[in-house]
Amino acid sequence: MSKFTVKNLNKFLLFKLPSAYFSGVRVKSIDDNEAIATVKHKWINQNPFKSLYWATQGMASELATGILVMKHIDESGQKISMLVTKQTGTFTKKATGRINFICKDGGLVKTAIDKTITTKEGVTLTMVAEGIDEQGDSVSKFEYEWSIKVRINK
Repeated sequence: MSKFTVKNLNKFLLFKLPSAYFSGVRVKSIDDNEAIATVKHKWINQNPFKSLYWATQGMASELATGILVMKHIDESGQKISMLVTKQTGTFTKKATGRINFICKDGGLVKTAIDKTITTKEGVTLTMVAEGIDEQGDSVSKFEYEWSIKVRINK
């Protein structure tokens, strides 16, 4: 049974990323190609302009990309390190209501992991998570550069 279930990932949030959990960030779904993290605008995660605070959007978007990396690393059976080395965000609409952060870069992750396993060198990949509101409009878009590398036992 995979540990990468919605229930297990949300439990992981509570114990390992409590600031995200208490802000309302949750994993909605995950498969080999796509991950969705969701958060609803509430008093606890709002900014002074009565919309979703940018940092909460950042936590949800990073989670959507990071859980895909974690899942593929786990499935590889290798010891591989992962680290965010760069991040950018663009905000296009006031974020209110429920926002789903969708990352569809699972194939990109798989390719990068295969490359680092084969070459034993570090690989960087840029993943995108887009925040979509209840009307289907994009409210923000985050890009994360992840660095992954096989850990070599010495």
